[in-house]
Parts: sequence; structure tokens; C-alpha cells
Amino acid sequence: MTPHSKSNRRPSIDDGAPGRSGDSIAEILRRRRKDAELTLQELAERCNLASSTLSKIENGQMSPTYETIIRVADGLDIDVTELFSGKPSHPVGGRRTVTRAGQGVVRSTAQYTYEMLAADLTGKQFIPLLTTIDARSLTSFPDLVRHVGEEFFYVLSGSVTLHTEHYAPTTFQVGDSCYFDSTMGHALVSTGDEAARILWICSRVIAPLEA
Repeated sequence: MTPHSKSNRRPSIDDGAPGRSGDSIAEILRRRRKDAELTLQELAERCNLASSTLSKIENGQMSPTYETIIRVADGLDIDVTELFSGKPSHPVGGRRTVTRAGQGVVRSTAQYTYEMLAADLTGKQFIPLLTTIDARSLTSFPDLVRHVGEEFFYVLSGSVTLHTEHYAPTTFQVGDSCYFDSTMGHALVSTGDEAARILWICSRVIAPLEA
């Protein structure tokens, strides 16, 4: 999603923002769980996830999907952006932030690579992400993703196909956009020669959709 480094290495779940250090989601999750004095099993029950899944995420053996990140944030009773930035949520009025090109916080899942914009502001009403769609087919997803909220995306480069419940798969080219209900199962896959890049905006998630 963010411009590749000179090595062209795909960012991993342990990468922080380009040009600066940053804790991985695994490290942030482990720290937040311990701060909350929760065992893996206790947090797993709150998130409606298997404790083995949380253990693998904490140990960097599994890349969580966005849906899983939302569930974990809800289980920890923190803003979802805190699992990207590691900063506690203390929103105040009159806020402003600037994200320079390539300076967002980068996180990867098995399907997408996110560059989180305005990552230093928590408690935002919507979450802006520059996203590279690494997935090439629905086989990259255990299931369609669904969670409370609404989403909008705009295709910056390449082409993507949106798979959702209730609708036939729809392909989008550069300049195309879509707004949809996040509670409807959904998944985006790249369909061109290169991984597509989109501007993806998600509404703030208060709680995940119950399984």
C-alpha cells in the first residue's frame, strides 16, 4: 500500500511507520491485554475468538484480519486505532494532524497491506487507510468479512473486484468508488496485473458484529 522500500520487501505485521520505529500489532495486543489484566482465554471469550488464535497473533504467527482487529479492540474496550498506533485514546477538541506521503503507520494482514493515515489521532469518527489489495481470490479469505459500520473506497491504481452478500461481484477501475454497509459480508480482491491500491475509509467501529 505505501510505496515500497528500496528492497521492495512487502511490509509485514511487525512493521511500523516508514522511517520511524513502531510496535507491531502483536506487541501492542500483548501489552494492552496485560495492562487489562486479562488472560488469553478471558480476552478470547470477550472477542468471541479462539484463545489459540489470539496466542498466534501475539506471537506473530498469524496476521489478523481487519474483522479480528475490530473484535480484539472491542474485547479490550479500546479504540481500534490503538491497535495500529499503540497510543491511548484521549480525544480533545480542535484537533488536526498531517500525514506526509509514505509516513502513515503500515500494517499487513494476509489479504491487505494498510497504511493508516492520521494514526496519531485516536477516537476518530472514521478511519482513513491507503490500502494495497494483496488478495487475488476469495480463497485468501477464511470467510467474507463483516462488522458493524459503513465503508467507502476509491480506486487509485489497478482494478479490484468487490464480493459481497446480496450482490453479484462488481469490478472497479481507477477512479471508481463504492460505499457499502459493513455488516454485509464483503471482500476485495485485485484483478489486474498488479496489486490494486485504494483509498479506504471505514466508519468508527463501536462494537463488532456478533458471530
